[in-house]
Amino acid sequence: MPNVPLKRLAVWGLIVLMAALVVVQLVPYGRDHTNQPVVAEPAWDSTQTRALSVRACFDCHSNETVWPWYSNVAPLSWLVQSHIEEGRSEINFSEWNRTQKKADESAESVRDREMPPLYYLVTHPQARLNQVEKDTLVRGLVATFGDDDGGEGREEGHDDDD
Repeated sequence: MPNVPLKRLAVWGLIVLMAALVVVQLVPYGRDHTNQPVVAEPAWDSTQTRALSVRACFDCHSNETVWPWYSNVAPLSWLVQSHIEEGRSEINFSEWNRTQKKADESAESVRDREMPPLYYLVTHPQARLNQVEKDTLVRGLVATFGDDDGGEGREEGHDDDD
């Protein structure tokens, strides 16, 4: 019976895969879900802009991340942690006491559908904005932060050293 070795190989492959998934749970990276305190927020142009930003942006761009269950399971936890660290380094709405170099690009990122990214929207349906909400968010982000074309915003963040 030529299928027996193939079945046996498949079973052993599955056992090895399951063992590897158990072993990677021992790697601690990606499971530190402590959010730093909110130090300062931008002077939002409206409560609506803030509310839309909370829905679509805050999980990755603030210290108010709501950590999903799969952020506790390696290797997904590594990916989630990496994305949040990257997002916070680009712009962090909870640390407005420091310079936010990408603030003036936030409206363009939403307008060009770069943000929120598709992989995030798949697992976070509440972050999906309809076109009216997207347009409202873009206008609010421009009013709050300006845009990278030189438009003026209300606040761009500052350093403590100023």
